[in-house]
Amino acid sequence: MENRERDIDRLARYIIILAGVLIAGFFCWYFRSVLAYVVLSAVVALVAHPLFKVFMKIHVKGRHVPDWLAAALSLVCVFAVGFGIVTTIYPVISSVIGDISAANINNMGQAMSIPLENLNLTLIKTFPGLGMDFRIEEVVLGELQGLADMSSLSSMVGSVASIIAGIFVAIFAVMFISFFFIKNPGMITNIILAVVPDKYETQAKATLGEIATLISRYFVGLILEILGVSTINFLGLLIVARMGFRYSIGIAFMTGILNVIPYLGPLIGGTIGVALSLTIRYVCASSFGLAVSFPAFVAILIGIFVFTQLVDNYLFQPFIYSNSVKAHPLEIFLVLLMAGHIAGVAGMLVAIPSYTVIRVIAKQFFGNVKPVKALTNDHKQ
Repeated sequence: MENRERDIDRLARYIIILAGVLIAGFFCWYFRSVLAYVVLSAVVALVAHPLFKVFMKIHVKGRHVPDWLAAALSLVCVFAVGFGIVTTIYPVISSVIGDISAANINNMGQAMSIPLENLNLTLIKTFPGLGMDFRIEEVVLGELQGLADMSSLSSMVGSVASIIAGIFVAIFAVMFISFFFIKNPGMITNIILAVVPDKYETQAKATLGEIATLISRYFVGLILEILGVSTINFLGLLIVARMGFRYSIGIAFMTGILNVIPYLGPLIGGTIGVALSLTIRYVCASSFGLAVSFPAFVAILIGIFVFTQLVDNYLFQPFIYSNSVKAHPLEIFLVLLMAGHIAGVAGMLVAIPSYTVIRVIAKQFFGNVKPVKALTNDHKQ
């Protein structure tokens, strides 16, 4: 009888735990946008935390800078960098779209007739149904003009307005929440510890401290990687390809941001960078671009982006993806492959931070388990 009552109590406890998990999961799903703001704010706070510590060390007439002012300055610096990147890239995209809209198809055909003549002849011979007058440049430019035609975008004004409103709400929410996370660095830890059983509180506190340190290092390193890749591409496009300051810095920052997508990002960024540079050089009415033949110019552009990737692969990424999260490069590679298989590009973007959290939790709470011990022990890269 006593054993039966004990089993009933255990079953009831399991049912309560399961119900609590289901309720928490439903709560997270229902308020997923708010949860996303909180998570993004935590990331911003982690990135801004090193700046916050620097500002807190400043003395004015023998007094420390107030914590609210240090938090505000740190937040402004982080958002200023993001705003600067966006405002740098946007004029390039809008200028290219505007130039494509105003481009003359016949002029473009004449400018590229020599490098495209062989391609057109090959396509006509391969596909006779295209006709002798087929020109691939006219087809491509016609499609681009259709995309850039303002009349085709008029129907999207309402949805764009709602998207912009949502973006402003998200920015305000993230800034507001981030300010308090930065001002009170222990707030996130205290919120999590409030739901952790007392017997695990010490381990949980150590775990959260290590997670915060590693994730902060990772995101700071990621920003440095974006700046490093952008700088090399900018110098290559400006000095070697002669694309001009405005176009060079815009394309460079675009490739730098896309580079954060593991493995696929560099290919996508390089392809877009080459395509935009060729469009500006041969389609738009501009004098930018090195005065060489079409194949040579393509080779120069590809060489710039390949060189940048070699520097990134052998200098930037080993520091960020390995040393910053204390994991082996092969370990990171396999995690990225699995994340990409499960959730595509979005999964690859969050794979390393998520794996870092799981790895630290496993080390703290299951460090005596042999596979976990072997995986999380410090080792030489």
